[in-house]
Amino acid sequence: MLTIKKKDKVIVLAGKDKGKQGEVLKVYPDKNRVVVTKINFVKRHTRSTQTEPGGIREKEAPVSIAKVMLVCPKCSQPGRPKFDVLSDGKKIRVCRRCGEMIA
Repeated sequence: MLTIKKKDKVIVLAGKDKGKQGEVLKVYPDKNRVVVTKINFVKRHTRSTQTEPGGIREKEAPVSIAKVMLVCPKCSQPGRPKFDVLSDGKKIRVCRRCGEMIA
């Protein structure tokens, strides 16, 4: 089960962008990878089309989910969330430091 979802705030633990924070744009659960805003920029050479000119474009590339950690929205501290089950049987993520529910 993945602890990181789309629109979560994460911090990068390793690599050239170590220490930077960003928001998760896309999650690839089958490949255990995530795309984070302004993290792991790569250059791609694109051919021109009828709507866009060609050239060298920079975009975010997927990064391993093991290299990012979830940041709690309330206490702003990175950490692994724990999972609790509500009375109606729904699983939720909870911050280990402040005990706040992570949406």
